[in-house]
Amino acid sequence: MAEQSKRDESSDPTDQVRDPSAGWVPTAAARSTATTYRWIAVAVWVLAIAAEAVAIFWLLRQREFVGADGTLVRDPDTGLLEAQGATAQFPQWAFIALLVLLVVIAALAITGSILWKKANRLDPARRAETLRFFVQNQLGAIIAIIAFLPLIILIFLNKDMDKGQKATAGIVGIVLAVIAAVIGVDFSPPSVEKYTADQSAVIQLLGEDEVVWVDGGSVYHVCDSVSDIQTGSEKRTGTTAQAVEAGKIRLTLKFASELKACGLAVPQNADEIEDALREIQGGAVDTVLPAPVWTNGEDAPPVIDDAPAE
Repeated sequence: MAEQSKRDESSDPTDQVRDPSAGWVPTAAARSTATTYRWIAVAVWVLAIAAEAVAIFWLLRQREFVGADGTLVRDPDTGLLEAQGATAQFPQWAFIALLVLLVVIAALAITGSILWKKANRLDPARRAETLRFFVQNQLGAIIAIIAFLPLIILIFLNKDMDKGQKATAGIVGIVLAVIAAVIGVDFSPPSVEKYTADQSAVIQLLGEDEVVWVDGGSVYHVCDSVSDIQTGSEKRTGTTAQAVEAGKIRLTLKFASELKACGLAVPQNADEIEDALREIQGGAVDTVLPAPVWTNGEDAPPVIDDAPAE
């Protein structure tokens, strides 16, 4: 695939065009892996919520009473003797256990978020489905808030803790909650639309849905002779969906120089295509992906016609 001469010139070039049909679709293996990641993430999040419940319904209710033996003490203001009353206190062991449990909850919430993000990169939602897209991509942050906010509120409302215990546990809880929520947020969420744009660009530039990648890096390339993949690692070839399955989440934006380096036709409007892809990969929803404009039709891949107007 690296050289134009390596293409099968004896066959009808239109036979090499793979119809993306309704848009980009993950491979069966990628979808299966994503499902596994999601189940594990849910299980880990359930443990985080369970740990929160233990802290709320058992640990925060622990107290010990001091001065309950009726010992006589002298009131220095009156000089009179009186029995010392019992005072409820939050036990030190429970305080230490609470701090440990806060760390455990954070670790579980973060682990679930990382797995959930990996699943979304393998099998993303459609940006057009606004509510589902938001929930699916920001679920890690939502879970982190659920796992921490009620517990933090109850820590500050606990009547048995002294001020030092409340301040320490509260600050630790807030810091861990913020860390878990930030890690749970996906600031550049993947989408079917993003992957479809890359797939469409590849088909229009090459005439087929076939790209190249190596194990390192996060992007895939249009041919195998470019400098970025001369790393000594094995070069792998497959569809854009297979590249995503391998962890390569987008098409390189240096495709014009790669096409030239590999002796393939470069569209006149390569800069416009690059700008559009950059916007779409950045989350734009209204950007139109331009069709390639070829200088020499004989060296170019087959042109895909526009759909008829409705």
